[in-house]
Amino acid sequence: MPILNVKLSGAPDDALAATVAATLSDLTARILRKDPKVTAVAVSFVPAEHWFVGGEALSAKRRTSFSLDILVVDGTNTKDEKAAYLEAVFAAMSGLLPDLDEESYILVREVKADAYGYGGRTQESRYVERKLRAA
Repeated sequence: MPILNVKLSGAPDDALAATVAATLSDLTARILRKDPKVTAVAVSFVPAEHWFVGGEALSAKRRTSFSLDILVVDGTNTKDEKAAYLEAVFAAMSGLLPDLDEESYILVREVKADAYGYGGRTQESRYVERKLRAA
């Protein structure tokens, strides 16, 4: 049940936001094995005049950029899965955003299962419940 916070440079664009959310949800399901039914994606836009790379605004560079911060439960993905995810996300975003600056960042943030959850319950409690039901 990851939460993805995505920032895109440029003016708000509902169609682009929906495409980015669907693309990232799909990659998260396929590569990181996360259930798309409980994957949340929040997309926000930052004007290119307010996004700086190397001290220069993206608008002046005529470039675009994105940042992705995704929260997952620690230990649920391997290093290889995370590396494949970063590569696939950057490739996908390169196809969605014109003139994508290489200085676009992806952070897979691993958090403890007893400190993360949804619906008022931790992932740790959901894990324990599944184990007890299986016993």
